[in-house]
Amino acid sequence: MAQKDIVHKVPLHTLKSTDEVRDLYDDWAQNDQYNQDMIDWEYSGPREVVSAFLPHAPNKGIKILDAGCGSGLVGEELSKEGYSIIHGADIAAKLMNSIPAGIYQELHNIDLNKPINFTDDFFDAVLCVGTFTFGHVKAKALSEFTRIVKSGGIIGFTINEGVFLDHGFKSELDHLVIQKKITQLDFYLSDYLSSKGVKAWLGIYRVN
Repeated sequence: MAQKDIVHKVPLHTLKSTDEVRDLYDDWAQNDQYNQDMIDWEYSGPREVVSAFLPHAPNKGIKILDAGCGSGLVGEELSKEGYSIIHGADIAAKLMNSIPAGIYQELHNIDLNKPINFTDDFFDAVLCVGTFTFGHVKAKALSEFTRIVKSGGIIGFTINEGVFLDHGFKSELDHLVIQKKITQLDFYLSDYLSSKGVKAWLGIYRVN
C-alpha cells in the first residue's frame, strides 16, 4: 500500500483489531510518512498534553511512561521541557524504530489492551496521546494506568471525541473518580487535529 494512500484506504475509524492497528502503523512508518503527515495535518495533541501536564509535574526527574508512544512525538516534547526519565510503549515496533536516539530510556513493544507488565506504582506519570481513539486502546487501560502510577502521580491523555461516550471512556473515568482512584485537575475539548476537524477531550488527573 502506498504511504500516501494508507489513511484513505484504511480510515482509522474502521479499525477493529489489534493486528489491523499494528499493520497500519507499520506501513505508515515507512519513509517517515507518519511524522510528515502529523506535521501536514497540524497534529497538536502532543504539545497540548505536555503543556497541560507541566504545571502539575515541576520535578523534571520523575519517571514517565509515554503509552502509545508511536514515533516519539510526546517524548520529544517532554525532552524539550527537561524531562529525561521517559519510557515508551507501543504495539507498532516499526514506528518505534523511527524514534530519534536519546529521548527514551527504554522502549517496550506491548499491547496496551492487555495487562501492562509493570509493577504497581512503577511510574510517577503516564501520558497517553492519540491512542484512545477508534479501534485502538480501550477505556479499561485507564484503570491499568492508575495501578502503575504512584499515589500523587499524574495521568494525562487525549480521548477522541467520537469514542468518548459510546466506547466507554466517560463511564470509565466517572467510575475511577467515584471510586476515588483519581481526581480531575484539568479537562477540556482540545483542537487536537485541527486540519481534519477532529477534536479530543484532554484530561489531566492525579492518582489518589
